[in-house]
Amino acid sequence: MEFRPCIDIHNGKVKQIVGGSLRDRQDNAEENFVSGQDAAFYADFYKKNGIKGGHVILLNPESSGYYAETKAQALSALQAYPGGLQVGGGIREENALEYLESGASHVIVTSYVFRDGKIEYANLERLVRRAGKDRIVLDLSCRRRDGAYYIVTDRWQKDTDVKLSEETLEKLSFYCDEFLVHAVDVEGRADGIEEEVAALLGNWGKMPVTYAGGVHDFSDLEKLKKLGQNRVNVTIGSALDLFGGNMKWEEVIAFMGRRR
Repeated sequence: MEFRPCIDIHNGKVKQIVGGSLRDRQDNAEENFVSGQDAAFYADFYKKNGIKGGHVILLNPESSGYYAETKAQALSALQAYPGGLQVGGGIREENALEYLESGASHVIVTSYVFRDGKIEYANLERLVRRAGKDRIVLDLSCRRRDGAYYIVTDRWQKDTDVKLSEETLEKLSFYCDEFLVHAVDVEGRADGIEEEVAALLGNWGKMPVTYAGGVHDFSDLEKLKKLGQNRVNVTIGSALDLFGGNMKWEEVIAFMGRRR
């Protein structure tokens, strides 16, 4: 299990939000933390600490009046830490190379590969041809519905008919280098992880996958380590002291065995 940092950007600012509250209409979200530092500051901090594989997420759609500012923040983070960060938010075949050439190690993709609630394999194959399988992360963020977890897209606002399952992971693994999974029902709430999601990811465990959502304290990390069979990486957002939480950065890194 590795720690994977995050830089979430909304309305041109680095924030921690309650994931399920995000709405494109009027660019609204319930905020847990709004940083006075820009995205490049956090990227440089992660670089100095030697922590790779974090994700930069643009939380505004291209139709937003804040999009240009949000994108500029994301690009500044990638340029501050070339090769050290992944980027997601509105990624598609046409713009993937722009972000990779700006310093992203990988592009993170969801909505482009899901259309009308299904996996759009034609788009996925186009993306692989353009960016390369080894530079693609598929975001399979999910929400519980009817006793199972289903992938959600468009900044967690649209449901799909695709279940998060070992079968789905197996099929999609041929098109990417890693998976990123936000448990949307607990994202930004810092009140406990989705244990079923963690166990599913750990049981499959055939390629790198990062879990995000609900980490509150070190007991959650212990649970994730056990349920994920030490094969699931983790992101901590609102609970981390960098974003106003109580979990100290140094202690998290020490727990992961990645001491500075």
